[in-house]
Amino acid sequence: MKKILMTLVALILIVSGIADTAQAKSRTKVIKVSATAYCELGVTATGYNYKKHPNAKAIAVDPRVIPLGSKVKIPGYGTAIARDTGGAIKGKKIDVHFKSRHQAIKWGRKHVKITVYRK
Repeated sequence: MKKILMTLVALILIVSGIADTAQAKSRTKVIKVSATAYCELGVTATGYNYKKHPNAKAIAVDPRVIPLGSKVKIPGYGTAIARDTGGAIKGKKIDVHFKSRHQAIKWGRKHVKITVYRK
């Protein structure tokens, strides 16, 4: 009886682990985007204040492609939050926030594959 119970517990744990992995994969998507950079110390479209948090890792997005508030992993930049929008940010384009103009110019324009973690 004890072996049967232990086997059932192990089976439940295995099945739940598979379900968690499948669920995690369905909450992410990989997108190829054009990434430019900006340096702004104002307030974003979501009300986030860059003056209070100048080192924040944030990006401007088209909310139809990447929902505002989403966590996004960007090669060469790290993990950021989609906190802003922009007039030129349409479709599969993002604008990466930097503290200084020098850092933004150094980033330039890149074509990268990003991972978006859906909310």
